[in-house]
Amino acid sequence: MENRPVILVTNDDGIISPGIRALVEVATEFGDVYVVAPDSPQSGMGHAITLDKPLRITKMEVFGDVPAYQCSGTPADCVKIAIDKILHKKPDLCISGINHGSNSSINVIYSGTMSAAMEASIDGIQAIGFSLLDYSFDADFTGAKMYARKIINQILKSHIPSGTLLNVNIPKIPAAEIKGIKICRQAMAKWVEEFDERIDPRGSNYYWLTGRFVNFDHGEDTDEWALNNGYVSIVPVQFDLTSHNGIRFINKNWDFKGE
Repeated sequence: MENRPVILVTNDDGIISPGIRALVEVATEFGDVYVVAPDSPQSGMGHAITLDKPLRITKMEVFGDVPAYQCSGTPADCVKIAIDKILHKKPDLCISGINHGSNSSINVIYSGTMSAAMEASIDGIQAIGFSLLDYSFDADFTGAKMYARKIINQILKSHIPSGTLLNVNIPKIPAAEIKGIKICRQAMAKWVEEFDERIDPRGSNYYWLTGRFVNFDHGEDTDEWALNNGYVSIVPVQFDLTSHNGIRFINKNWDFKGE
């Protein structure tokens, strides 16, 4: 009998989130699944790792026969410790999510979901981050599961280049209304942030981060355009942050000879 691929499932919303349960249900159709996820929500943690305190992992009985562990650390910690102490080897695929909320455009920078997938990619593992544009705990994952199934099937058959991982976002519409998949670039957008200042009972100031999302990019090849027009967006991303345009510009225009 052919060996089934080993699939590591993680997230940033925590091991009891509905999104990770949906992803585990899909992943078990393709391989032998192991779950290592944070013991509490870790949204917005980016690629943080734990250096100032010990990590703890606890075996959980939450997905039937699927081995599952909660970790006291960040999403990136979960991937690191899964490989070293639970699997004792690299999995064939790491999938992260399904996140409750968007990780399109600039959100990829802050995303714990994507950072977990990126940590796997750094280690040479095929990786995907999945997000559904619905923040509700009771979100309908029908469409997200349908397209996760299609994308996982493709990556296991055809793979992607080393150093590349996939940022997948699914629009918040009924599954039957999703028009298909678009391979996109990341839109140029950002959060215009404000800090709401308040005073605590002791008279000290404190702040809540607020703001609004602004898309400056009107191209029809972006993830934001795809999502706003009823498509699942796939943006291939990489952990190599080198600006190759920047290299060419500096080599052409800067002069260090007189320094």
